[in-house]
Amino acid sequence: MGAFRTKTVEQSIEDTDEPGHQLKKSLGTLQLIVFGVGVVIGTGIFVLTGEAAGVKAGPAIALSFVFAGVGCALAALCYAEFASTVPVAGSAYTFSYASLGELVAWIIGWDLILELALGASTVAVGWSTYFADVLSQAGITLPTSVYGNGHNLVAAVVVLVLTGVLCFGINVSAKVNLVAVIVKVAIVLLVIVAGLFYVKASNYSPFIPPSGSAGASAEPSPPSLLQDLGLGEGSFGIGGIFTGAALVFFAFIGFDIVATAAEETKNPQRDMPRGIFGSLAICTTLYVAVSLVITGMVKYTDISVKAPLAEAFRSVGQPAIATLVSVGALIGLTTVMMVLMLGQSRVFFAMSRDHLLPPVFSAVSERTGAPVRTTLVTGGVVAVISFFVPLSTLAELVNIGTLFAFVVVALGVIVLRRTRPDLERAFRTPLVPFVPIVSVLVSVYLMLNLPAATWLRFALWMLVGFVVYASYGYRRSKMRTGATTPG
Repeated sequence: MGAFRTKTVEQSIEDTDEPGHQLKKSLGTLQLIVFGVGVVIGTGIFVLTGEAAGVKAGPAIALSFVFAGVGCALAALCYAEFASTVPVAGSAYTFSYASLGELVAWIIGWDLILELALGASTVAVGWSTYFADVLSQAGITLPTSVYGNGHNLVAAVVVLVLTGVLCFGINVSAKVNLVAVIVKVAIVLLVIVAGLFYVKASNYSPFIPPSGSAGASAEPSPPSLLQDLGLGEGSFGIGGIFTGAALVFFAFIGFDIVATAAEETKNPQRDMPRGIFGSLAICTTLYVAVSLVITGMVKYTDISVKAPLAEAFRSVGQPAIATLVSVGALIGLTTVMMVLMLGQSRVFFAMSRDHLLPPVFSAVSERTGAPVRTTLVTGGVVAVISFFVPLSTLAELVNIGTLFAFVVVALGVIVLRRTRPDLERAFRTPLVPFVPIVSVLVSVYLMLNLPAATWLRFALWMLVGFVVYASYGYRRSKMRTGATTPG
């Protein structure tokens, strides 16, 4: 069987009943949608709107969000089939094990560790900056020595606090996330409704600025791999809509985290597809509405690239709403961090239960039903990275890692349809293999819009992963040894 042995769907489901390693099933459709909205509505809606409109597409950024949402929907169709057919913790890792074999599963699991842990660390660093800004608006000045690059104590502390929340179990985490999401979405709706009173039709003209138009001032971004190859599209015009879509796509990253909670869902066959598509639909609608309001309030050439929503309201004499936007961004980042860490701990848990990582970490607390050991390790690592490492140059690794997972999951749907046509599928991706193939092409195109340096760092991380698998995972794998998982 070797490194390409697959773990049957039946075996994956059977492992969820191992004594001492059973996650508590307590989530329904609403909680899954809230988790999805909690992780997706973050810096994207508060920051990326400005850069995409001011530098890439102008008012047509609304179309960019639509196209990006369609790209995510293609991946979501594939995730929904797997999550409802293989309702086991681990998301793309578990799906790959069942369809493409152990080596591919390891690669995607290692990739998810990078995506989720680094993503949470990146958000924690951004959270500390917003936290200092909100305090300053309240008249409290936070010394930069506690949240500056190199020793970000504020970021580390918030990570450890959220780690404690996650250790109390999925029920407590879901309730905390629900409260935060309600507040966050309420502020976003306030932005939409209040902003409508300041929209000027003239700001939408031209809706699609001609190619080569001057945009808002911004620091030049590094060229993408496509541009290095001489194939990249410029800003504005029709091409700018797709360039903008490649940028704002990353505002959607996170809906796939819903799939990591499949094992903790009461009725995954019904609730997983609803949770994935429900959260994606809500987020796409909010993104399009906000982008239309902001580009209507402020001419795209004058839009703030770093704080578009807050500055738009300050420009029309509404500083109180601008402050609420900053609070919304802070709350938004909090839920993003928590759900990313939740997803990371579940992937770690699944790999540990399969003995590809030390099995001691797959123990589940009898009292809370949570994998406390993996949660503590995840929180500790994220806190250390957040404290020591300035992550501005590494943040794009999160994007390439997510898109790589999308590619693998889409290919897995095609393979499992051929190898296990007998499986009962509560949700079936339509038009297979057409939809998965289009999903792969869209994801690869967006990966090519990332800098060449990001590809190099990703390749190095994957190389380290191969070494770890060859030296540990391959020899210790439960599929290879037939061992049971210790308590």
